[in-house]
Amino acid sequence: MFRPKPSPKSHSKSKGSKPSSASPTGKSAGQGNGKSAEPNRQTPRGLIYKENWVSPKEKEEILKYLKTLFPIWEMRYSKNNPPPENQKQRSLLRPVYWLGNWQFACLNYYHPPKGIFNRCVQGEAYPPVLDYMVQKIESLVKENIDPRDIPRGWHLNTCLINYYGNQITPDGKKLDCARVGEHKDFEPGPVASVSLGERALFQFVSSKGTESKSNVVLQQWLEDRSLQIFGGDKFKKLLFHRVQRVDKKDGAHFPLNEIENFETRRINFTFRYVPDEHILPFHKLSAEAKEDVQGYMEQLATKSEHFKEALSVPAK
Repeated sequence: MFRPKPSPKSHSKSKGSKPSSASPTGKSAGQGNGKSAEPNRQTPRGLIYKENWVSPKEKEEILKYLKTLFPIWEMRYSKNNPPPENQKQRSLLRPVYWLGNWQFACLNYYHPPKGIFNRCVQGEAYPPVLDYMVQKIESLVKENIDPRDIPRGWHLNTCLINYYGNQITPDGKKLDCARVGEHKDFEPGPVASVSLGERALFQFVSSKGTESKSNVVLQQWLEDRSLQIFGGDKFKKLLFHRVQRVDKKDGAHFPLNEIENFETRRINFTFRYVPDEHILPFHKLSAEAKEDVQGYMEQLATKSEHFKEALSVPAK
């Protein structure tokens, strides 16, 4: 799913700069005169961006809910899914949590047409505040996205919660890991992204491979409480996307339960669709998949009744 590339040195956000809804071509917003690029006068087909879409009260409710979660660190590979040749085992850049279904990194995420089974493990339901937001997003998609870009049965039943910030080394050094390498989300249909905290520079890029330079086609600053939706062949199939950097100007800080070696300044919710028949309870996974994620399930079960119950169901 991920094809990370080294990120260039980040630039600071100037005080008083205004966000851009979408900036075409390769000029980075925030460079030069210290102001973000002016928004496009015409929003590209398949792309929606709304500032301040999450109300202050909703944000407060979401943050209250997040205090009940215990995100985990995942390793990218596992016993039955070893690293490719010339690559090493590594952890993800940030702690994560999934709702709806959990796509463990070591199971290689959801990647149709072949990677559909033993990829998505049944997860916890959305809390009321997120469930309400998802209903609004789905209505917005059906009103504004071309019906040809919405697959039959589409509904946002999967949510990845990414925590962006600094890793803290044992000697106290802070390593900025607030980025995501270029990749595609292979779940069918439109994807919705809700951001809290510091703004992030989000880019759609064209790429011919890891050895070639990617070209920025369009970029957006994703602000606190914003909603971004993208769908259609251009943004889902043709282009890659990435988070190039996350600002540090607003002083946002979100403490995490039981994770002391990480400072979070941005939290992002990415809502996607996985066909219900491809989401499996833990006991129905293959023996290899269960072996690879058993440790994660046990860790989650110490704080979650859902995962505790999932482990108690005998295999069939």
